[in-house]
Amino acid sequence: MSQHVCNGATLQCSFGLAPATLTVLPTDRVMTSSQPAATIMDFQPIANIGPFGACMSIANPQVAAATSAAMGVLTPMPCIPVTVAPWVPGVATVTLGHKPSLDTNCTLMCMWAGVITVAVPGQFTHTIP
Repeated sequence: MSQHVCNGATLQCSFGLAPATLTVLPTDRVMTSSQPAATIMDFQPIANIGPFGACMSIANPQVAAATSAAMGVLTPMPCIPVTVAPWVPGVATVTLGHKPSLDTNCTLMCMWAGVITVAVPGQFTHTIP
């Protein structure tokens, strides 16, 4: 079952060596779990999508150059995500500011062939004992 995503969610890239955090600015003024709720338009590199430590994709020119210099031994380089299109597919039945909301079924493509997914949606249920 999918969950809606909010600020502070943990992301993972298929070519990244570490998780990253999703930053959602409170522009749509919709909160969930006391955090701004995410939409498919929260895909901007650095502003929304943090770095994933190091990148291992040979499609990344920095990784390709470092690997070539190391005589073909894969050499990861610092990750700078390059995301140029919104998350897909989004939740068309739940819109925030006329934009589909983001849930844990959505994925985001990095220009360097990485597939970014939501590992932890950022929402937490608090129970009172």
